[in-house]
Amino acid sequence: MSCVQGPKKHGLPREVLKWLLSLSLSFYPRNVRRDFSNGYLVAEIFSCYYPQDFPVHSFDKGTSLSAKQRNWSQIERFLEKKNLHLMKEVIDGTIHCKPGAAELLVQEVYTIVTNRRGVQGPESDFTDGKYQDLLPTLASSTASQAIKNNLRTTEIMAEPDITTNQRKAGVILLRHLQHKAAERVHNPGRFNVKHNLGYLAARNPVPPSRADGFHDSHSSRDSTSKSCSSSTGSGAAVSFKEIKVCQPVRRSLVN
Repeated sequence: MSCVQGPKKHGLPREVLKWLLSLSLSFYPRNVRRDFSNGYLVAEIFSCYYPQDFPVHSFDKGTSLSAKQRNWSQIERFLEKKNLHLMKEVIDGTIHCKPGAAELLVQEVYTIVTNRRGVQGPESDFTDGKYQDLLPTLASSTASQAIKNNLRTTEIMAEPDITTNQRKAGVILLRHLQHKAAERVHNPGRFNVKHNLGYLAARNPVPPSRADGFHDSHSSRDSTSKSCSSSTGSGAAVSFKEIKVCQPVRRSLVN
């Protein structure tokens, strides 16, 4: 009896996991996306390497959006003083628990504090697009579910501008429609797609000899027309001949 395997989760590399185990953290991150979102564990990691400049007691362990924003603002100010940088998109994705953002953030922190390059996984756009590609058609998300999965409530709370959120939702909806259109192309029988006659008509390739002759005839015709137009436009004399037409005499029928 065979069972369908679920999508493989791309977590942290083994080297980075061993590095996290070697640090004296208050707790081990079992759920990377959840445990690193508030920034407290990131503050503990930096405090192990910069104990004088990075007091852990000034950070909050809460999981609310305000607590996350306060913690990450302190971290960003500290990194700016040390001339260290973390990508803003990665920080925002970690705060809002976007897929793949926390894993990329931990690897960047590992590179900063150890000067060693972590094993970078495939680039992620912090959406569930790769997960949706692995699902069958019946299990894929609807349009409303796609917006819910990729536009978090905390994002709307952090950026309450209606125009910005509408633009984000429009991008997500466009990506969802493109995914559905690709599914219809790859599996037309599933959607009962009926092609028109233009799509079903056989297309015979033009032989090279006919194509060359067609091109030569058109090129000669174009050159002739160009020469005629150039001769006329150059002011050459054109002769006209007058034609006289004799009209028949109409006789009246009146007696």
